[in-house]
Amino acid sequence: MGLSYREKYQVPFYESDINQNMKLSQLLSLVLQVSGKQSLSLGMSDEYVFQTYNLVWIITEYAIEIDRLPRYTENIVIETVPTAYNKLFCYRDFNVYGQDGEKILTIHSTFVLMDYDTRKVHPVVDDIVDVYQVEKVKKIYRGPRYEGLENPEETLYHVRFFDLDLNGHVNNSKYLEWMYDVLDVNFLEKYIPHHINLKYVKEVQYGHDIKSRVERIGLTTKHEIVTQGALRAQARIEWKAK
Repeated sequence: MGLSYREKYQVPFYESDINQNMKLSQLLSLVLQVSGKQSLSLGMSDEYVFQTYNLVWIITEYAIEIDRLPRYTENIVIETVPTAYNKLFCYRDFNVYGQDGEKILTIHSTFVLMDYDTRKVHPVVDDIVDVYQVEKVKKIYRGPRYEGLENPEETLYHVRFFDLDLNGHVNNSKYLEWMYDVLDVNFLEKYIPHHINLKYVKEVQYGHDIKSRVERIGLTTKHEIVTQGALRAQARIEWKAK
């Protein structure tokens, strides 16, 4: 484990859904902001990494374990800690604690460095990660295997300007919104995600038309984001009654 970092946060109205839970896509954006603040405090901000190395951080995978979601107006604590890195991947955990101090969810994340010009994955630069005092390992941690969808439902979306982030690609939380959006509202009113595996395969560009595809079996949903005939992201979500 490397250096940990914590911040307090109160869940606002505009980040809450009709169940008065914090929107998970908003929470993913928030935890990344917290990790960015840790990097800034250590002198290794995203801007410094870009200006010095022409590299940007991108997410390749999430594994999310949810007991419950933060509630509207709740005062929560977000904790982040880098856990390990190897020649290609950096691993970071986020823990979210409720107002009572109990841990309510954990997000295991995998990062890579991408060359801004070539848009290709770049080997991890030791000087960038040294400030986090995290262990370098040889092992590459593999996520689960994702099964293809046999008889999916799908919805078409057009990638807009405000779907993009500072790096010029679709914000990673947007993929989750597209995946949620194809589920029936009555289902989303009754259930919350309990465990999520989400993998980003290839970035989506501005102006593309994407298909959000879903297949549901009981309380498990399988998702794909596809554009131009290519797979861009996939997920498996296990749900439970709220």
